[in-house]
Amino acid sequence: MSDMTAEDRSNAATGHKANLSNPNTSEESKQNSKRELEALGGEDAFYGKKGDDAPGAGMGENSRVLGGHKATLSNPNTSDEAKAHSEQVLKENNAL
Repeated sequence: MSDMTAEDRSNAATGHKANLSNPNTSEESKQNSKRELEALGGEDAFYGKKGDDAPGAGMGENSRVLGGHKATLSNPNTSDEAKAHSEQVLKENNAL
């Protein structure tokens, strides 16, 4: 997994996160996805993609990313943990 790009990690994490919320997958499969998601870096596999291999590298801080974090704060279907993370990212970027 160490030779995965940021985009590869994010895509893999997205699949595991989808598996966790799928009512048609077994508990064993969900436990495996939890372990894999943690191995990928948990929520960090989705956020804070930085470096030369990050999608959009060289474009600077993307205002769409910050806009997504702002939308997260007002989305009633978003967890408190995700809202707290988005609030932190916005504060770090002086966008709140």
